[in-house]
Amino acid sequence: MNRAIGVFDSGLGGLTTVKALNELLPNEDIIYFGDTARIPYGNKSRETVIKYAVQDTNFLKSKNVKMIIAACGTVSSLIGGKPLASDIPFTGVLLPAVQAACAATRTKRIGVIGTPSTIKSGSYGKAVKNIEQKAFIIGKECPMFVPLVENGYTSGKIAEYFVKEYLEPIKKENVDTLILGCTHYPILKDIIGEYMGEDVKLISPGEEAAKYASIALLSENLLNPEEKEGKNFYYVSDSPEDFEQNAVQFLGGHINGTVELANVS
Repeated sequence: MNRAIGVFDSGLGGLTTVKALNELLPNEDIIYFGDTARIPYGNKSRETVIKYAVQDTNFLKSKNVKMIIAACGTVSSLIGGKPLASDIPFTGVLLPAVQAACAATRTKRIGVIGTPSTIKSGSYGKAVKNIEQKAFIIGKECPMFVPLVENGYTSGKIAEYFVKEYLEPIKKENVDTLILGCTHYPILKDIIGEYMGEDVKLISPGEEAAKYASIALLSENLLNPEEKEGKNFYYVSDSPEDFEQNAVQFLGGHINGTVELANVS
C-alpha cells in the first residue's frame, strides 16, 4: 500500500500532473521521470515515441510503483486506451480529459490543442466521438507552446501572439470546451482563458488524470493511510540542475523532493 505512484513525461509538462496529485492525494509518494534528454516527443515518429514510452514505463516499474500515469499528451494520444503496463493500474491523460470534456460541454462543440503528433493522430476526436457521436471537434497544432513554457514566456506579447495565432480558428467555431492536450499547456491557462473567454471551459489533462488515479487506487484499496505524509522523488535523463531550476513554475512553488539522473535507454 505504501508504494509510490509513478508518473512520466518527455520533460517538465507532466509536473502539472504531479502538482494535481499532491493537492488531491497528499498522503501519496510520487516518483516522476522526465525524459529531458530526448524532449520533445511531439515531433518524433510514432515508433520512436512508443519505444521511449515503453522504456519510461519499465523504469518506473523497476521502482515498484503501484500505478503509472503517462502524463504526456503525445504518448497518450498514440496509445489511446491501450495500457503500457498490465499488472498495475495505468492511465494516460487522454481518456480522463475526454471524459471530462464530454461531461462539461453544453453545445457539443469541443476544441483540442496539442503537439503535431497528438493532433495528427486524431485520437482525441475519436475518443470524444466514442462518447458523443454528434460532437463537433476541431483540433489545432500548437508547436510553439512547449518551447514558450520551457523558456518562461507564459505571458506578455510573445505568448499573446501565439495564443491568437493558434486559437483564432478554434474560437471562430464557437466551441464551449477546450482540451489542453499537452501537459505543458495548463501553464498557459490564464492567457488561453483570457483569449477564449469565460464561457469556454478549459480541460487540464493532468488534473483529470489525477482524479482518475484517485478513483482507481481507491477501488483497488491501494491508497496510503491518511496519517502518512507523501513525498516526491524526481528522476531525469539530463541535467538535474536545469530540471530543478525550471520545475518551480510547473509545481507552483518549491520542488519538494530530490532530483537524480537516470538512464533509461
